Amino acid sequence: MAADMRLPTIRKQVSLSSSLSALDGKDLVVPGDVITSDTGFMRGHGTYMDEEKLTASVAGEVERVNKLICVRPLKTRFNGEVGDVVVGRITEVQQKRWKVETNSRLDSVLLLSSVNLPGGELRRRSAEDELTMRDYLQEGDLISLGQGVLVQLSPSLIKRQKTHFHNLPCGASIILGNNGFVWLYPTPGHQDEEAGGYYTSLEPVSLSDREVISRLRNCLLALGAHKVLLYDTSVLYCYESSLPHQIKDILKPEVMEEIVMMTRQKLVELEG
Repeated sequence: MAADMRLPTIRKQVSLSSSLSALDGKDLVVPGDVITSDTGFMRGHGTYMDEEKLTASVAGEVERVNKLICVRPLKTRFNGEVGDVVVGRITEVQQKRWKVETNSRLDSVLLLSSVNLPGGELRRRSAEDELTMRDYLQEGDLISLGQGVLVQLSPSLIKRQKTHFHNLPCGASIILGNNGFVWLYPTPGHQDEEAGGYYTSLEPVSLSDREVISRLRNCLLALGAHKVLLYDTSVLYCYESSLPHQIKDILKPEVMEEIVMMTRQKLVELEG
């Protein structure tokens, strides 16, 4: 009978003094911490007034916008903003709309009029389209680009960027949803421009692509467990750092810590 044995090894020493000093510049508070006693500031979300002092009501990072002060929680449900990229799962089909789970306090709504028709056809939606809504999306479907893997993480770990769709050089693509849902899928080949944005691939995924996606999935879980900000560069650095290890070993505590430390070191070196 096979047995999995783990032996102690000498860990590589990684200097993170510069990254720790960078964190010192951020105002991190816990409930009850006094943010300021200046009465000229306005109270925002995550704060309250206590004896004319602005005090934090949640644990998080202090954000200042002109005279408005608020505290962004480190761990919370997703609060959507205009322009956010989200990955969601259909929970209910209603009249001319779908209800979508997007990791927020309430289910989101996807209107039938907002869905691209196959072939990119532009016309008003008819009663026939309403009757065939389940042919497009039904309960349990993930709004995605075909086959792939969904990884659920904290929304606070997703770094806001100009684009959240990335084709990684390792052979897979990633959608970093602002709601904490991350979608991994094989990088598609040439897409028909006349499809109008409607694209679904149900072709078999090769073994090499599945291995790349599985490695990326474990890397995301490792970065999430160590509270590392997720964006294309950090994910790629973590993937490269994990290559000496087998995919199944990435989530072992000692291997996970080594990979994440190497990733942090590369990010520090990149920032100079």
